[in-house]
Amino acid sequence: MPEAPKCPQKAGEEEEEYVVATENKKVLQFIEDITMNADQVQTKVLAEILSRNADVEYLQRHGLGGHIDAQTFKKTMPVITYEDIQPDINRIANGDKSPILCSQPISEFLTSSGTSGGERKLMPTIEEELGRRSKLYSLLMPVMSQFVPGLEQGKGMYFLFIKYEAKTPGGLAARPVLTSYYKSSYFKNRQPDPYTNYTSPNEAILCPDSYQSMYSQMLCGLCQRHEVLRVGAVFASGFIRAIRFLEKHWKLLCHDIRTGTVNSQITEPSVREAVMRILRPDPKLADFVEGECKKGSWQGIITRIWPNTKYVDVIVTGTMSQYIPTLDFYSNGLPLVCTMYASSECYFGVNLNPLCKPSEVSYTLIPTMAYFEFLPIHHENEQQEQLVDLTDVKLGQEYELVVTTYAGLYRYRVGDVLRVAGFKNKAPQFNFVCRKNVVLSIDSDKTDEVELQNAVKNAVTHLHPFDAHLTEYTSYADTTTIPGHYVLFWELNVKGSTPVHPSVFEDCCLAVEESLNSVYRQGRVADKSIGALEIKVVEEGTFDKLMDYAISLGASINQYKTPRCVKFAPIIELLNSRVVSSFFSPKCPKWIPGHKQWATMHME
Repeated sequence: MPEAPKCPQKAGEEEEEYVVATENKKVLQFIEDITMNADQVQTKVLAEILSRNADVEYLQRHGLGGHIDAQTFKKTMPVITYEDIQPDINRIANGDKSPILCSQPISEFLTSSGTSGGERKLMPTIEEELGRRSKLYSLLMPVMSQFVPGLEQGKGMYFLFIKYEAKTPGGLAARPVLTSYYKSSYFKNRQPDPYTNYTSPNEAILCPDSYQSMYSQMLCGLCQRHEVLRVGAVFASGFIRAIRFLEKHWKLLCHDIRTGTVNSQITEPSVREAVMRILRPDPKLADFVEGECKKGSWQGIITRIWPNTKYVDVIVTGTMSQYIPTLDFYSNGLPLVCTMYASSECYFGVNLNPLCKPSEVSYTLIPTMAYFEFLPIHHENEQQEQLVDLTDVKLGQEYELVVTTYAGLYRYRVGDVLRVAGFKNKAPQFNFVCRKNVVLSIDSDKTDEVELQNAVKNAVTHLHPFDAHLTEYTSYADTTTIPGHYVLFWELNVKGSTPVHPSVFEDCCLAVEESLNSVYRQGRVADKSIGALEIKVVEEGTFDKLMDYAISLGASINQYKTPRCVKFAPIIELLNSRVVSSFFSPKCPKWIPGHKQWATMHME
C-alpha cells in the first residue's frame, strides 16, 4: 500500500527538526574536537595573537618585537592588573589611534563591573570579538538540547536590557559587554533560529528606559505564556526583579491584555508598535493572570502562569547563589541553569552539564576564545614563571585566571578564583569560587573591603560632633528585599550628652553610598537594581558576643579579627537580635551618566 502523502506543515516541521538536529551535531562535534586537542588549539591561539600584534607598542616596550615565540613571551611578559595598563587605556580613550595594545583598531571599550579608583574599568575590544562571542552563544542550546529535548518548539522569555553608555574623549563607545552585543548586527539582524526565538521583541530589549523595557517584555511574555519553554535573565537578581515587577504592576498589565491597548506610560513609538504586533484583546487571559496574581502566595508563580517552563536560565554561581532560595520559591523548584561563563575582558566557557545542581556548576573553558593561563593561589607572590597552562592544571587546585586576548590584553589577571572540578577530554572544567577581594554584591556591583572601609570612614565623621565613635562594624548583602540592599551593623561608643538625631544616621547612610563606586551608584540611581543602604546600630558588647561565637566554632582567639562581611545565617541572626535602631539612606547618591570620568582623569 503506498505511503500516505505528508501534509505540508508536517513535512516542514520535520525538515526544520532535521536541520536543527544536524546543526546541533556539528556544534557538539566542534566541542569534542577542540577539547580533545585543547593544548594544540591553545598553542595556535597564542601564536595568532603574537604574530598579528608583534609590532604593537606594548610588546615592544617589554623587549618583544618581530617574531615572538611562546617561550620568549612567557619568560619576558609580566603578569599584570588593570592599573598596569591604565595609562595605555587612557591614551586610546583620548583618541590615540596608534597600535598601542593591538594591531587592529580598538572598536569600543567594554565597561567592567569591577572598578579601579572607584570607576568602571575600560576593557579594549575589536570588531572581530563580536563574532567570537557569538560563536560561544551558538554552543549553548545544542548542549542544552541534549538534556531538554524539544526546546526549538517554543520560545524563551528572557528579560534582557541595555544599560547607559558613554563616549570617551576620543569618540569610542564605552558600554557594558551585553549592551554592545544586543546593539550589534549579530543580535539585531540574527537569522531566524528556534533557539533565539524570544517573547521579547528587539525594540523592547533595546529600549533605554528600564521601566518601559521591563513593562513591555513582561506584557509580551504574558501574552505568549503557552509558548514559553524557558525563562531567564542574565543574573538571578535580574530575573527576581522581573517577577517582583509583575507583583507590583499586574493590574496595569491585565488591563492592557483585557483591552488590547498599551499603557500610556510606554511612550517609545517603536516599542508600542512592536508590542501591538503581539497584543490582542484577551479578557480570558486577563482574568487568568489576575486570578493567579491575586492569590495570597506567589509560591510557584512561574509554573502557574507559564506552565510549560522547563528551567530557569540565570547565573546563580558566586555572589548570585544568595538568590537560590527565592528562585526556588517562585519556580516551584525548577532546574536553575547556568549556561556560560564570561566577562568584559573575554568570553570564557560553557557548562556542559547544565542540569546539575547550582553548587556543582562547572564551566569548560573553550580554548579558541583566548590564551588561558592560571596562577596557583598558593603561588600568588612567586614569579610569573609559576603560571600554569590550560591543560596542565591539577584537579582540586584553585587558580586565578590569567588571559591573553586578541584585543590587546597580555597576561592579564581577571580576578576570578576558579577550582578545577574535572576534565572534558583534555580541557579542564572549573567551579567559579569567588571574585577576589569582593565582600559585598547585590547585582553587578562589586565592593571590596578597602572601599567599604573608606566609605565607613567618611560616614562616621557625621558622628564626631556628638562625641560618638564607631568601635566596630560588619556588613552583609540583604537579598530578602527586592531589590536587595547593603546592611551595615555598627557598634558605637557615645560619650556626648546630646543624643544623635536619626537624620544624622541617615546622613551616614548616604555618605557611605556617596563613597562607593560608580557601578554601585548606577545600580541605585539608574538601574534601580540596588535598594537604599541600611545602618543597624547594635547594643554595646555585640561584637564581643560575635567573637565568642566564632571561638566556640573553633576560631583562634589570637588570630580572630572581625569579619567585614558576614554570610553565615546564625551570625546574621545574632547581630539582628541585638539591633537597637535602624536607618536607611534618605535619597539616592549622586551618579552622573557617563561619569565624565574620561573627560577628566583620562586627560592626565
